[in-house]
Amino acid sequence: MKNFYEKEYLPTMHRIGKTTGYLGALLSFVPALVLALVYGLLPNWAALVTSVIAAVSAFGILWFVEPISYFAVLGPVGTYMAFLSGNISNMRLPCASMAQVAANVEPGTEKGSIIATLGMAVSIVINVSVLTIGVILGSSILSKLPASFTNALNYLLPALFGALLMQFALKQKKLSVTMVVFAILMNVAIKAGVFTWLPGSANYLGTLSCVFVAIFLNLKVFSKKEG
Repeated sequence: MKNFYEKEYLPTMHRIGKTTGYLGALLSFVPALVLALVYGLLPNWAALVTSVIAAVSAFGILWFVEPISYFAVLGPVGTYMAFLSGNISNMRLPCASMAQVAANVEPGTEKGSIIATLGMAVSIVINVSVLTIGVILGSSILSKLPASFTNALNYLLPALFGALLMQFALKQKKLSVTMVVFAILMNVAIKAGVFTWLPGSANYLGTLSCVFVAIFLNLKVFSKKEG
């Protein structure tokens, strides 16, 4: 099975993942090309360059932070799927994590990678189906719901990540407590302006530092067990 995974499964998935990723990137420019070539609507180049610089300054760091942060759970194939379909933090990652918990496999392993892929594949099919219905009927349904209900929807994502935290915390209690304390301290330091000398708002530093500190601590624990 290991030989099949490394020599047949992964090469095929890398080929499909790269092809669909490049196609997705190219197709994302189709609406702009249609507006330009069919309707003659061309952007103001000075405004376009300014907006690109602003976007890269604000979000460019996430192009590096998010793949590093999510890869351990998503695996190589899941990473292709997640970044092509979107909704990574609020849907793909939780679905991949819960699928691994349900199948009792560890993230970062070959089995964990395959299970994460299956979990996200199901989430994408359901997501597209529900989203299609939501686009058609969503606004009319939401407008009829009470404000207290729609306001409560803002707590869905924190509640989801809290549940995921508990799932993994039960397996590695000491590491989870350590990382929660570290994350709180980093968040306080960022809000206090300790890292204002860094480019951007430095909010990305919280996620990035937690990922590498967790990796370092896991390696230290693993090396002690092996020793």
